Amino acid sequence: MYKFTTPYIEEGVDTGHRLFNRMRFRKGLSVLKIDDEYLETRYPSQDELALCSLYYMGGHSYIVSDAEAADLIAAGYEVTAL
Repeated sequence: MYKFTTPYIEEGVDTGHRLFNRMRFRKGLSVLKIDDEYLETRYPSQDELALCSLYYMGGHSYIVSDAEAADLIAAGYEVTAL
């Protein structure tokens, strides 16, 4: 068993005030598996969701099987053993 945490990007808010411009927030990226290939997206469309065989919602961690962990590692994602 492995744990997969979806990737993220860090971005700030554009308020025009220098104090708030220093703040950074993590925004999770969703990972979809479509035709044995992985796709990262911030906002998956209904069409993408209908096509995917697996969907990992951004900002969450998931317990994955050994086979899925091997596929994720092969695609360049990081998984951790439990």
